[in-house]
Amino acid sequence: MQLGLSVSDSDVSSFTPLVVLELADDTKAEAITWFLSRIRDKQHNGGAELLVDQLLFPAQDGQKSNPNVFVVGSTLQRLLKGAEDVGLFKEFQDGIMRGFTYANRESFKDFYGDGEGFLSDAECQYIIKHELDTLRAKNEEHVPGYPKVKLYPGKSVVRRLQSKGILVQYFPLHNKEYLKRLSFSWYKKIKLSFQPLDDIRHYFGEGLALYFGFLEYFTFALVPMALIGISYYLFDWEDYDKYVLFAVLNLVWSTVFLELWKRCSSTLAYEWGTLSRKKAFEEPRAGFHGVLGFNPVTGREEPVYPSLKRQLRIYLVSVPFVLLCLYLSFYVMMVYFDMENWAISIYNENPNFANGILLFVPSIIYAVVIEIMNLLYRYAAEFLTNWENHRLESSFQNHLVLKVLVFNFVNCFASLFYIAFVMQDMVLLRQSLATLLITSQILNQVMEAFLPYWLQRRRNKKVHKRMRRVMGDKELPLLEQVQLETEMNTYLGTFDDYLEQFLLFGYVSLFSCVYPLAAVLVVLNNITEVYSDAFKMCRVFKRPFSEPAANIGVWQLAFETMSIIAVVTNCALIGLSSQVKAHFPESESQMILIVVAIEHVILAFKFILAFVIPDVPKDIEVKLAKLEFDSLGALKKKKILEAVET
Repeated sequence: MQLGLSVSDSDVSSFTPLVVLELADDTKAEAITWFLSRIRDKQHNGGAELLVDQLLFPAQDGQKSNPNVFVVGSTLQRLLKGAEDVGLFKEFQDGIMRGFTYANRESFKDFYGDGEGFLSDAECQYIIKHELDTLRAKNEEHVPGYPKVKLYPGKSVVRRLQSKGILVQYFPLHNKEYLKRLSFSWYKKIKLSFQPLDDIRHYFGEGLALYFGFLEYFTFALVPMALIGISYYLFDWEDYDKYVLFAVLNLVWSTVFLELWKRCSSTLAYEWGTLSRKKAFEEPRAGFHGVLGFNPVTGREEPVYPSLKRQLRIYLVSVPFVLLCLYLSFYVMMVYFDMENWAISIYNENPNFANGILLFVPSIIYAVVIEIMNLLYRYAAEFLTNWENHRLESSFQNHLVLKVLVFNFVNCFASLFYIAFVMQDMVLLRQSLATLLITSQILNQVMEAFLPYWLQRRRNKKVHKRMRRVMGDKELPLLEQVQLETEMNTYLGTFDDYLEQFLLFGYVSLFSCVYPLAAVLVVLNNITEVYSDAFKMCRVFKRPFSEPAANIGVWQLAFETMSIIAVVTNCALIGLSSQVKAHFPESESQMILIVVAIEHVILAFKFILAFVIPDVPKDIEVKLAKLEFDSLGALKKKKILEAVET
């Protein structure tokens, strides 16, 4: 099973390292001994039954390296039993995805011999992470050597060590050979083809593979709108108020795109074995704190935090803070309009080329300020959400997403709404939309990939120099690899990636009828986004642990909400067009009523379309039904056998 560089290649140990553990360099010896013994101990004794060994780095530049870095691996048999514990789904001999069981392992497709290569790289590391996360305290009252770090029976040891800063980090190790092949097929070779989603899933897991699947699907779905937008631009149709038709096409497109994506994601999730997989029981977050209490679900003692206190923090602190930030966003927007008026007045006084360029300066500055405000708010929102002390990671993420989406939506689109419906200046709207799109795309590419890569490259050079200076010509590839990866940036998940696509979807669905080239710009951005995101995952960030996912989660709801807002926005833009107003020269109220009626009809059409297009393809529904039928039959048979035995 080729899972990565073996420690034996570096004469350090005799197993394949999968995960790196880094404890604080001043960790007490008794705590290290206790923690490692718990990792190595047998399962029936409450241990993880994993293999672990220490990596000793040489002193560099006269400074002592952290001696508390360890690599963790596992036997193949332990990984296969762990696959059953985490509820992995694998393809059975009859072609149906079923929950893997160690007893029936030979009945699964692609299981040959002792199971070599049956589990993917990401699955093996996910199993180890699960085993480490579920390593629980037994009778220890505190972490050895740390009397103040209390332990309670059933408490997750790893999460406790993390929250107290004893465990600095743990991450999956890159597989250099597989990563090299993946990089070549993914982003090193420029080509017009689909992404290797199965390979991405094999290496990074389903959550990240679904993001790249969505990015690819969104990009291809934008192509028809981009082609129509180019024809609008070439023939200058907007001068004849033809964008009414484009607005209607836009609304239909956004609905069909989102509904078909759900079918596509269901197909991918079924093939990857996550569609039927039961969600694992969520453990409390590492940063969650509270007084010791009793959990009625698990029957264990663990910290509890009153819901009332959390609600008070949310409504008395978080909500006012968000409103204050929104007010600040509106204030900055009004400053931008003052700058815009100033630039226009200068151009009107002396309409030359230089002053013509000056017209774009306020929009560019405003776009940069928007990105800076979004970034600063992101940190503030994360701090606030963490301070609210949510018990579960899912609750934490939902509150964070809501905070960030509200601010980003207002911050990015408020000026466009103001120009469209208050100023009713379609020329300025077109200019502002184009400037915001282009500037934000350039900044995102620089901030997301190129700047982190440049910083990482500098760090890599320093590490290479230190290792070569200390070790000379002696090759220690594992030590060097771990040293490099411990200093890499940590990938914080797909949150920011989905947020970027959400905002781009907003630019296209809300206002592209006024600026049809918006879809073209987003297509060009997403093509480069595929390569830059692939590049940063392979070269810039630590390898993230696999995150099983059946869909894109709360982001599906966010995109669908944006498409509903797009209906209202586009219908209002249609009502503002001179072509529509010409049909109602004397009765503006009648025009408004008709536009509102059209809006309701389109919304009804959206909901009907969502109902007509099933979320799961028929063939997969049949397979899921067959799996449920077989499961009920097996359960019934088991009960009959138990009744006979008794």
